[in-house]
Amino acid sequence: MKETVTGCNLPKSEGMPVSTNKILLYSINYAPELTGIGKYNAEMVAWLVQNGYEVRVVTAPPYYPEWKIKQGYSGKTYTNERMHGAEVWRCPLWVPKKLSGAKRLMHLASFAVTSIPVIIRQMAWKPNLIIVVEPPLAISPVAILLSKMFKVKSWLHVQDLEVDAAFDLGILPQNKGIKSIVMGVERWMMKKFTIVSSISSSMNDRLLKKGVAQDQIRFFPNWVVVSDIFPQRQPVLTYREQLGIQGDDVVVLYSGNMGAKQGLEILLEAAEKLVTNPRIRFILCGDGAAKEKLMEIAVQKKLRNVDFIPLQPKEALNDLLNTADIHALIQKKNASDLVMPSKLTGMLASGRSIIATSGENTALYDVMKKAAAGIVVPPEDLEQLTKAIQQLAQNESGRTVYGRNAREYALNCLSIDSIMANFEKDYTDLVSPRSVTKSRANMHTH
Repeated sequence: MKETVTGCNLPKSEGMPVSTNKILLYSINYAPELTGIGKYNAEMVAWLVQNGYEVRVVTAPPYYPEWKIKQGYSGKTYTNERMHGAEVWRCPLWVPKKLSGAKRLMHLASFAVTSIPVIIRQMAWKPNLIIVVEPPLAISPVAILLSKMFKVKSWLHVQDLEVDAAFDLGILPQNKGIKSIVMGVERWMMKKFTIVSSISSSMNDRLLKKGVAQDQIRFFPNWVVVSDIFPQRQPVLTYREQLGIQGDDVVVLYSGNMGAKQGLEILLEAAEKLVTNPRIRFILCGDGAAKEKLMEIAVQKKLRNVDFIPLQPKEALNDLLNTADIHALIQKKNASDLVMPSKLTGMLASGRSIIATSGENTALYDVMKKAAAGIVVPPEDLEQLTKAIQQLAQNESGRTVYGRNAREYALNCLSIDSIMANFEKDYTDLVSPRSVTKSRANMHTH
């Protein structure tokens, strides 16, 4: 078992100064959402504000991953609040009670339409850069139009390749004509942005294949705040005590969204195979479209080794992640090269071993191998998944080595300061090319 961490390939920031600093973030997700894109958007805004930027946010009321408007917010009215030092405008949003492909599209379209007057209004503020986060790509047309009209630089950040995933997962119909039209519109819009970034090298390769120019593409990975998520020498026993888990039991934890692309049914199948081993316990924490179905399966199969708990508040996240002996990062085969799961960063920072389902030559596979943080098994392979869980459950020293490697990788490659420093350099190059050129010339002469 590997005991050292290989180096990551993050570029080093040159620490270039910024001369202008008004950034407008346009995204459907934002705090107080606790997981996924909303979490990263909020952390990015907080970092920018702390480092002297003026930031405004146009977003929707929080609804993810529960797919329900959070208490205290409304999906029917426009509201304004100050959060993380930024002005935040929230626009009306329709959230379906039952999800389907058509309803997802209507949901995204509702925000695209209601946010138009608000995003137009922000042009009077004269931002230097507008950042659009995909999904949803539906908000791109108005962002592109306004950036051209008002001469504002535009940056599309791709968290999920939603169009590819929608076709591959069957959310959109498998019709060649429809697919050709939708893909064509997507390519056209992406190429209109000044910069297009994604969170993994394999996703950037896909952007290149879609026709985005190489000099437009940036690597902008997700990060982790390593001071918030860290290994606990004596983990808080709250979750174990509440669920009746003994001190020497091995906890396999899944925490995050429970949706179609995860395919968490296979984790329940593994739990069924291991139900006779009283030392292995499974905890599924979170919410999402598939949670009700998963709970029904667990009841039908009488899985006494499986517990479901709701999404936990941010202040309890470190305690939750430290409850795990083994983190389970599960996703379907046809989604593994489309997304880099955002939950991975927290898993690594918590210093616990990880079992990930991923094919070779994917971003997740590459990170797991670089970090030497656990075992990678093929997606949807029940036999290999069950075997990996058994192997780690029986090998405490192996789990310790993997966990130490995971934490080192998080510290060296995934800290928010190092990743945002690289964003800052790209921002400076983008909005102030003349001053940057002059600064570089001065550096060379000195």
